Amino acid sequence: MNRLKIIGILIVMGLLLLPSGRCRAEESASEGIDVGEILFGHTGDSYGWHILTWKGKHINLPLPCIVHSSKGWKFFLSSALEHGNSYEGLFIAEDGKYKDKIVELSPDGTQIRPLDLSITKNVCSLMISSLILLLLVLLTARWYRRHDVDSEAPSGIAKLMEPLIVSINDSLVKENIGKDYRRYSPYLLTAFFFILINNLLGLVPFFPGGANVTGNIAVTLVLALCTFVAVNLFGNKHYWKDILWPDVPLFLKFPIPLMQLIEIFGLFTKPISLMVRLFANILAGHAMILGLVCVIFIAARIGPVIGGSMTVVTVLFGVFMNCLELLVAFIQAYVFTMLSAVFIGMSREG
Repeated sequence: MNRLKIIGILIVMGLLLLPSGRCRAEESASEGIDVGEILFGHTGDSYGWHILTWKGKHINLPLPCIVHSSKGWKFFLSSALEHGNSYEGLFIAEDGKYKDKIVELSPDGTQIRPLDLSITKNVCSLMISSLILLLLVLLTARWYRRHDVDSEAPSGIAKLMEPLIVSINDSLVKENIGKDYRRYSPYLLTAFFFILINNLLGLVPFFPGGANVTGNIAVTLVLALCTFVAVNLFGNKHYWKDILWPDVPLFLKFPIPLMQLIEIFGLFTKPISLMVRLFANILAGHAMILGLVCVIFIAARIGPVIGGSMTVVTVLFGVFMNCLELLVAFIQAYVFTMLSAVFIGMSREG
């Protein structure tokens, strides 16, 4: 599965990096199709949410911008900064290290980055996915409060959620953590459904989907840090003993604490692996699908024969990749939860 993604991305990037590929991209951009904008615009964050294009006009959902500049706090909608406009000295940088970010000009004319707490596209998508998760949990809990579990089979949302919850709780959480697994079940189940919902929303090409939330390394960093805290804050004395004074020959841990340094280094590689694995797989899937769409327009400039044949191939491969991404959306949520449970279980061993 990962090999298919890597091969596909290399093919797409190869077409775009070839001299002819660059010419095709420039020609496409001149006709209103910017390949770079398609690839990086859809996988990146933004201050507004593009809904659709109707008769050549872009319809965007403006989002609130909350900025503390040299003139104090500013509250406005992102529509005030569209089409290169500025709002009280604030504007979106078009190039440089602050590209696509809100900046202001310092007295010497350089761009400076104010404190930016704006509700961006990814933040808005996070709120939507959190609301969906909250509704799923509350509706499921509501059914169980109103019905006798011993005499009635679940129905509605509860019928959908129960097998997933039982499967994750019994096969992952309980098996990997052990006897005190119940204290960690709420976090691990929440992490699983949160990642799954965001992965699935990222595959929906229209509002409220399409945001690249779990393909944003800042989001996966926070998720990995939550697991890091759960592992190390609640680790027992045997866990810390194995780190600070492992059962190895004395010369490996004293006077030079070689094994201790390796173990401490391992504390940080675990959350880093969680962060990078989820981020890279989701971002690669989005880039692959968008790259295949770009190839259609690039190949169309070559000629009708090659363009038509490439269109058929890329459309079929794109449909296959979308189906594959549905599976990946579940697998990545499952893998993150499984590894988190494994790491927590390792810190709870006797």
